[in-house]
Amino acid sequence: MQAAIVVFPGINRERDMAIALELATGHKPRMVWHKETTLDGIDLVVLPGGFSYGDYLRCGAMAAHSPIMAEVKRHAARGGYVMGVCNGFQIITEAGLLPGALLRNAGLRFLSMDCHLRVERADTAFTGHYQQGQTFRVPMAHGDGNYTASTEDLDRLEGEGLVAFRYAEPSGALTTAANRNGSARNIAGIFSPNLRVLGLMPHPEDLVDPLMGGTDGKPLFDGLAAALAA
Repeated sequence: MQAAIVVFPGINRERDMAIALELATGHKPRMVWHKETTLDGIDLVVLPGGFSYGDYLRCGAMAAHSPIMAEVKRHAARGGYVMGVCNGFQIITEAGLLPGALLRNAGLRFLSMDCHLRVERADTAFTGHYQQGQTFRVPMAHGDGNYTASTEDLDRLEGEGLVAFRYAEPSGALTTAANRNGSARNIAGIFSPNLRVLGLMPHPEDLVDPLMGGTDGKPLFDGLAAALAA
């Protein structure tokens, strides 16, 4: 599996993502500057977290118009894999790769803490090393993580099984308390209809080694590596 990480001005999670991908694949991912226009030979494109363009205008809105994004869209259209985490999730919704938008957190405060996610389906390349209904711990660090979409889009995501993860209690219960940023229907991550584009708000790349405090996020990357090597 050959992975690429897109680097925008202000992004600051690309090194964390590179560590997670290299641990899973044994290969260093390619760092792609936002002004590049080719993704030749790439299987997985990752848009990492941070503050692209200082989060001016709307989070991810300026990055969505960077030169590389036209090629990211072509990569997705031909069936390539794309993952956007935190600011990357914001970018791919702004670019129209996934529906909805990420608004200010319900409490209007930046959230930096651990949360728990419930796996809604385990038959995808991103979730194949988890079990459906399993919960895992993952850090969150965002000010604009409140996922919202039209009722029509939310119903379609639910009906087509495109909700990837929900904020939950460690028991798996969906509660308001577990949904700290106020996301619609506790949604923390969603898939594209072909299940090859994932947008996810928390940071699984920050829990892939015991030295980080845990390995709850590692199955996501191991599953991707296994699926794309098959």
